[in-house]
Amino acid sequence: MRYDAAPGSFIGSLVEDTDQGFGSPAATVRPSAPELNGVIRLITCGSVDDGKSTLIGRLLWDASPLYDDQRAKLLKESPSLHGAKRPDFSRLVDGLMAEQEQGITIDIAWHYFDTASRRVVIIDAPGHEQYTRNMATGASHADVAVLLVDAQAGIKRQTRRHLAILDLAGVRRVILAVNKMDLVGWSQARFDDIALDFSGLAKRFPHLDWTAIPVSALGGDNVATRSPEMPWYSGPTFVQYLEAAPTQEANAASPFRMPIQTILRDGLGFRGLAGTITAGKVRVGDEVEDALSRRRSTVASIRTMDGDLSSARCGQAVVLQLADDIDIGRGNVLANPGRPSHASSRFEARLVWLANEGYSKTRGYLVRSATDIAPVTALEIDSRLNMDTLELEERGEAEANSILSAHIEVARPLALDLFESHPDTGAFVIVDAITGGAVAGGVVLALKDADVKRSAAAFSLTREMLDRGLCADLPIQGGDEAEFQRRANEVAILFRAAGIAVEIAA
Repeated sequence: MRYDAAPGSFIGSLVEDTDQGFGSPAATVRPSAPELNGVIRLITCGSVDDGKSTLIGRLLWDASPLYDDQRAKLLKESPSLHGAKRPDFSRLVDGLMAEQEQGITIDIAWHYFDTASRRVVIIDAPGHEQYTRNMATGASHADVAVLLVDAQAGIKRQTRRHLAILDLAGVRRVILAVNKMDLVGWSQARFDDIALDFSGLAKRFPHLDWTAIPVSALGGDNVATRSPEMPWYSGPTFVQYLEAAPTQEANAASPFRMPIQTILRDGLGFRGLAGTITAGKVRVGDEVEDALSRRRSTVASIRTMDGDLSSARCGQAVVLQLADDIDIGRGNVLANPGRPSHASSRFEARLVWLANEGYSKTRGYLVRSATDIAPVTALEIDSRLNMDTLELEERGEAEANSILSAHIEVARPLALDLFESHPDTGAFVIVDAITGGAVAGGVVLALKDADVKRSAAAFSLTREMLDRGLCADLPIQGGDEAEFQRRANEVAILFRAAGIAVEIAA
């Protein structure tokens, strides 16, 4: 995990599979698809040996434009079964040598293919509990999840864990793929039993929209084509579901949000605020407000590499020039006046713990939001999710891959939203202040007031102190606010590393 976690992902940057062999984007992507009806991002989940790699490999084999020599090579490298060659579909997606040797998926890989009407981006995630953090990373980018269950084994502990992480990451649409139906004699009764068990789990997550599909990944039954072995099933095939599922299109009615990533100047008086719009839209002439300072201005121009625009919407990277030169920089969030993000230094959160080491009150931590970062002054774990019952238990331990509810306080207010309303500005990463490694990913459940009652035991680091000392070299007028905040954060980290509680006063 890198310290510079990508905005919009609560865990960090995905590691793309750049291997130019089978299963890599270069081998499966079609050059262009101008007529396709949107893009849908699918993440594969499930326990080890439930057949994720085989399912995705079969999907690529049946539905993607693999070249003849690729198919021939796969057949040549696959073992014979009863004297006949059957492709080892998992080799299309298990690109790492270690994955092929162990027969498990370790890292996240991207695969692409086009159906008749849609482009599908597959985020192939590992199923082993040891690599749950990799699965959680991929989930933060997905529109739909396929949760595989072995028809023989049924629901497992890791199935529950993955379902909880999908809910935490905001994935609301799930395909329950009951795989290896051929090994249970294509039994409708067995399929119904597993679907009934899953429905009990799904009740724990009221926003979940799920569909169960019986499949045999090895034979391709109900993957791209309907299976003659299961005439009792009348629902969609796997591909039909993907073609009909709604994508995450930009919602023009959402309140505008744009986290500021950097400030651009041309030396001739131009000052632009660069960032990616994460919600809503903005037009030239619209009034915008900074969530932290509550300063307002109007949009004078919207600039891109391809020229000026009259308006921009969610997903576009733009540079906004404001009519007034208000003092905001990286970490600030522009929003609609009256509907801004909250400036908060206290919030309730749900976390997935990624580090092998548990939480330590003696170590320094930082919360990294969309484009801002602030030292953690307090982190109290309220409860932990029991993976067997999916009930929250009063336990104060953070272990690798555990899901926790926590109360977090930071040294200064951050511009945050509730994750349910604005996923991009309602998600964050907790990083180790010394190593920069990601220790947890989280989402905001509730926000408290920005004004925190100062603890008598905490040292208050004021702006006046910094102006007289460490930041005395910064210009008084038009100073670099981002550099000022960076230095303040560094001082706070040193204090905490020395065991001194510190709070950054406004």
